[in-house]
Amino acid sequence: MTRTKICCISSVDEARAAVRLGASAVGLVSEMPSGPGVISEEVIAEIAATVPPPVATFLLTSQTTSAEIIAQQRRCR
Repeated sequence: MTRTKICCISSVDEARAAVRLGASAVGLVSEMPSGPGVISEEVIAEIAATVPPPVATFLLTSQTTSAEIIAQQRRCR
């Protein structure tokens, strides 16, 4: 079975479209030193709350310590 992750989701509407079209996972990009697709933690939390199981959500982060990553994941869910 082929699984597909759609990255750089930037809105609830984009997440819903990805799920409707068969995405297995969506990627949500938090603050980065450079690059496209960055959204705020508040928007990440809002989008993540709308993604139904069994579709997975992935938090892309520039945090580098376990404590920072865990804290951010808890804020973003």
